[in-house]
Amino acid sequence: MSEDSLPGGWVKCPTSEVATLIRGVSYSKEDARKTEAPGFLPILRANNIDGVINFDDLTFVRSNLISSDQRLRSGDILFAMSSGSRNLVGKSARITRDLEAGFGAFCGVLRPSPETSNQFLAWAYQTREFRHAISEVAKGSNINNLKREHLLDYEVPLPPLAEQKRIVAKIEELFSELDAGEESLRRARRQLGVYRQSLLKQAFEGKLTAPWRAQHPDLLESPDQLLARIQAERQARYQQQLKEWEKAVKEWEKAGESYPKPAKPRFTGQLEPISQKELQDFAELPSGWTYFRLGNAIASIDAGKSFSCDERPPSSKEIGVAKVSAVTWGEYDEGESKTCLDSSKVNPAYFIRQGDFLLSRANTIELVGAVVLVKRAERKIMLSDKTLRIHFGGIDESYVLQYLRSHVGRREIMTRSSGNQMSMRNIGQDRIASIVTPACSLPEQQEIVRLLDAQFEVIEQNEREIDAALKRSEALRQSILKKAFTGQLVPPACR
Repeated sequence: MSEDSLPGGWVKCPTSEVATLIRGVSYSKEDARKTEAPGFLPILRANNIDGVINFDDLTFVRSNLISSDQRLRSGDILFAMSSGSRNLVGKSARITRDLEAGFGAFCGVLRPSPETSNQFLAWAYQTREFRHAISEVAKGSNINNLKREHLLDYEVPLPPLAEQKRIVAKIEELFSELDAGEESLRRARRQLGVYRQSLLKQAFEGKLTAPWRAQHPDLLESPDQLLARIQAERQARYQQQLKEWEKAVKEWEKAGESYPKPAKPRFTGQLEPISQKELQDFAELPSGWTYFRLGNAIASIDAGKSFSCDERPPSSKEIGVAKVSAVTWGEYDEGESKTCLDSSKVNPAYFIRQGDFLLSRANTIELVGAVVLVKRAERKIMLSDKTLRIHFGGIDESYVLQYLRSHVGRREIMTRSSGNQMSMRNIGQDRIASIVTPACSLPEQQEIVRLLDAQFEVIEQNEREIDAALKRSEALRQSILKKAFTGQLVPPACR
């Protein structure tokens, strides 16, 4: 909306004229912890922002690192300034009371001036128009960033203060009923998540397939037979990888060495035995099951390269490089990629293909170690150095996928990941190989996957229905906000 088309008395005002932007706390891993302690204060991070503030998964930082300006006050508007997820960058929430808490380096706070309603500004940053403007400017190669000028230059339609307050009152009146309905929907979705994790827990403790084992004793293996078979099939898969590599090298030579030479597959060496101390944190397994290190089933791991690219997704005729956001908890998203303009960097060995098992090596705390099985790969997208492709032998890949998505699998990833910042983590190939994993006979693995897929299909259908209802509610919210910020929500007679 141009300023000429605004209602009388309204102006378009840059955010910098009505609020001050404050950046968050920088800290090292040594200065932070996950539990409360004397001399430490909680900080809010990007994952704590979603329209409102949630206080889940807090990080505690030494209080002397948090300046008085970085203590959250009533009326502050907290923003996610940097994240591996484009959908998270630019999300905001208004602080409704003074908090004994700070906010992290990947966040920012807008502190509105007393002459402007902080509630009015907070609603302005929830509009579709703001989110669209931010999505256009905050794109990054791997991490999406909202810069100071992106936020401070954004122009807000602003009526006189008294009208701001009347508009806020009307918005909150209309949103109160929507809030109640949405909370009911979100509660149902959370319950589905709890049920999903309950199924995964039963699956990897051997309880889900107990009836199946009783009916198929001829398909079971002893732990010794199981581990010997995994080792043999892993070795066979590695030999297959070597042959494919030798073929790729010949093709590279035939092409005149015009692109980087394919890397030789790396075979994981001898792994340290699992100690009894490690196993204290794991459930007791049924007869025939055993724990082993995941590397004993890894034939090889492919890691791509990172280099300068055009920050847009490639066309159907161009070559792309996967961003960290291409690998999420749901599906591989080849649209989350950047375009390679240097043909000398193109390596066909790194192309992501249908059926690939991908793992996010470096990402936010929530997404490091995220895994997907590629169901569709229509474009030529290469692995980056932050996205690994893992080749397994002797174990069902879908079984591994579901285990690494379980609470226990996530715990293994998190305890083995590292990083200087609590909000960003990395897990290397050797640590991936060391992950403790429950294993059973291959037919039972396949039965676990079948049972989980069947149950998850029902869960996902319910989630889709809930999400559709939430989208309808969000569309109604946006319709209300659009009217609010074009001067149509409060009748002229009330101005």
